[in-house]
Amino acid sequence: MPELAEVEYFRKRWNPGIGSTVTRVLTHPAARIYRDIPAPAVRKGLSGRIFLGSSTHGKQMLFEFSDGAWLGLHLGMTGKLIFESGNYEPVKSDHLVLETTTGKLVFSDYRMFGKLTLDVTDDGEAPDWWQQLPPRTLDRGFTKKAHRTFVRRFPKTPLKTLLLDQRGYPGIGNWMADEICWRLQIPPSIRSGELSGEQIDAVWKMTRQVSRDALRVIGDDWNTPPHSWLFNHRWKDGGFCPRRGCGEELVRADLRGRTTCWCPRCQISPAN
Repeated sequence: MPELAEVEYFRKRWNPGIGSTVTRVLTHPAARIYRDIPAPAVRKGLSGRIFLGSSTHGKQMLFEFSDGAWLGLHLGMTGKLIFESGNYEPVKSDHLVLETTTGKLVFSDYRMFGKLTLDVTDDGEAPDWWQQLPPRTLDRGFTKKAHRTFVRRFPKTPLKTLLLDQRGYPGIGNWMADEICWRLQIPPSIRSGELSGEQIDAVWKMTRQVSRDALRVIGDDWNTPPHSWLFNHRWKDGGFCPRRGCGEELVRADLRGRTTCWCPRCQISPAN
């Protein structure tokens, strides 16, 4: 599933269309991405609007159109955005196509776990649901104090599981959570209540660092992260810890329904 940096990457794919006018809206009305709003409402609500800009918040995207129209998108597991010029012909998985005066803005999602919303606000401000989202991991509002409070609310929750909670860590997904735990040399299964105050602050700092690194490497051009990250070694059985001086075979197992990868040598529980 796309995480913070991947979502930022796909948001930028529509940037060439900024300033153009939507001349036609193509939809697949029966597609599951329209489970929160009927396709005809999307066609009516975006036709004739000017595409003004976009934002991301964790795994959420918001696209602004003229006269207070806001298109919210969640990519789900397989969603992606592309911009096509010329005579591009939509394919079966292109469930939303905005034809504009400069090209086609396409939302493609072959498994249809993604979804969209459309709001029209009287004051032109972003919709309430967007304004009420928690602080992003690189926002000023994501403070050490607020982070400590959030962690201490869930003392029995494994750290990896907590890092996936979008109420506290918008945009952090499976690989980023594993990366945070691995860099800190903390086992993903440790309960949050077992973390010391120093460790909680270290999680806060590393969450911000991994977020910055991910945006820098993936957010612009989808570059492959360096081999010094856990990222390149965690995807299948047989990977080895890339930490200098380690090289231990990585472990992959289920943790509360999510595949988790860690180094049994570097990430040892204090009890061990």
